[in-house]
Amino acid sequence: MLLPLSTPKLSIGCPILDHCLGGGIACNSITELVGESGSGKTQLCLQLTVRAQLPPSHGGLGGSSIYIFTEFSFPFRRLQQLGNLYHASYPNLIRLEPLEDIYVHGVHDAQELIHVLGDIEAFIAIDHTRLPVKLIVIDSIAALFRSQYQTTPADLKRRSEMFFNISGTLKGLANKYGLAVVVTNQVVDFIGPHHGVNGVRLGNLESLDTSGRRVSPALGLAWAHCINSRVFLARHEQSIEVDIRNAPSTSICSQTHRTFHLVFAPHLAYASAEFVIKKEGIVGVSQ
Repeated sequence: MLLPLSTPKLSIGCPILDHCLGGGIACNSITELVGESGSGKTQLCLQLTVRAQLPPSHGGLGGSSIYIFTEFSFPFRRLQQLGNLYHASYPNLIRLEPLEDIYVHGVHDAQELIHVLGDIEAFIAIDHTRLPVKLIVIDSIAALFRSQYQTTPADLKRRSEMFFNISGTLKGLANKYGLAVVVTNQVVDFIGPHHGVNGVRLGNLESLDTSGRRVSPALGLAWAHCINSRVFLARHEQSIEVDIRNAPSTSICSQTHRTFHLVFAPHLAYASAEFVIKKEGIVGVSQ
């Protein structure tokens, strides 16, 4: 699927990371954020739900968001913090209670997600929200398939059918209403040849590496065919020597380096950038 140049995009709010994405998260398609726990996936999703409320002239979509979470409890406190910070930065563009334009729903299995997506279409069609729905987030898709399906051929076939059912519904909503769709995915340890998974390259990268491990996105190649773009968030711990005042010797401290990789997209070449997680959200680092 080739996206036209005029496709609206949701800015991350950082020129460095937006440049990797050709301007931001594209509407009318599914963008996947994949990474290990603590890599920044949820942080970025929360950031996008607030930024979506900004008008297009400021990199937003002038819309509200639907956030579907599938594991743990939803981080309302962090979202409130981001909302307050963005309201302070854009007091005339984001209202005092930005969470009122973010609709949160928890689901526990893939079948429930299918039902919820049907409800979402009716919810969008009614058009009773203050701002039109312009962003759907699912965090995370892998959690819905963790234990529901076995590795038998019949179960794998049913799982693939569910993948295409979910992605087909999401793409239909994205195209019909001009939405951006963002899903997060987990990683699993990968043991195999250096030329990809089962001989297939992982987009523009031969392998994904994080925390000293080679990994691959969960749910395999069947799910990879269901998304349009994939972003890999990697993290690496690095030991550095630190001079402490009045100390007889240097101390060894651990420092986290995070990298944003555009693994594949229908309209973009590979790109990457370092980033940090700040109070204001995810921000790229100039090299």
